[in-house]
Amino acid sequence: MFTADDAPALHRSRVLIAGVTGAGKTTLAKRLAEIWNLRHVEIDALFHGPGWTPRPEFTGDVRAFAAEQRWVTESQYTSRGTEAILAPRAELVLWLDYPYRVVRARLVRRTVARQLLRTELWNGNRERGITNMFRRDATDNILLWQTRTLHKWAERMPDVEVRHPHLTVVRFGHPRETQRWLARVAAAGS
Repeated sequence: MFTADDAPALHRSRVLIAGVTGAGKTTLAKRLAEIWNLRHVEIDALFHGPGWTPRPEFTGDVRAFAAEQRWVTESQYTSRGTEAILAPRAELVLWLDYPYRVVRARLVRRTVARQLLRTELWNGNRERGITNMFRRDATDNILLWQTRTLHKWAERMPDVEVRHPHLTVVRFGHPRETQRWLARVAAAGS
């Protein structure tokens, strides 16, 4: 596993971005897609159907884009089998392992902004976060979900590295590290 300072800035064609809800996976995926000219597949858009229901085509859609040669996506839905599909094809994992205060602040800002602006997310769905922030069920309460899954990647990443030794894994401990690495990547060109 590399840290931000010793991570290579070499171009990769298939990239997974891991991290807790609110870390900035999609934002980083979009930026990296622009720099490396990769197709960004927002995995939430594949998963969430109308009314927040799981799309039955999800697994097939993941398989289809994973078979492509150039993509970047968020590493999510591992309980739905995405790791078994994506990790063998990926070349690079960027792990956003940011402090709690950073990811919590980002999640609250994002959730509130999306709800206030009535931003359409995927397949007609809109953020329900503010009203659900006070529920006790983690499936509806995004803050509780984040708290319960905060250390998921720290527990899982050693196993991911063992099961997929071909992957280059880079751990970023703070957004400043990610920004420095991205600047190096952009300077290196595609």
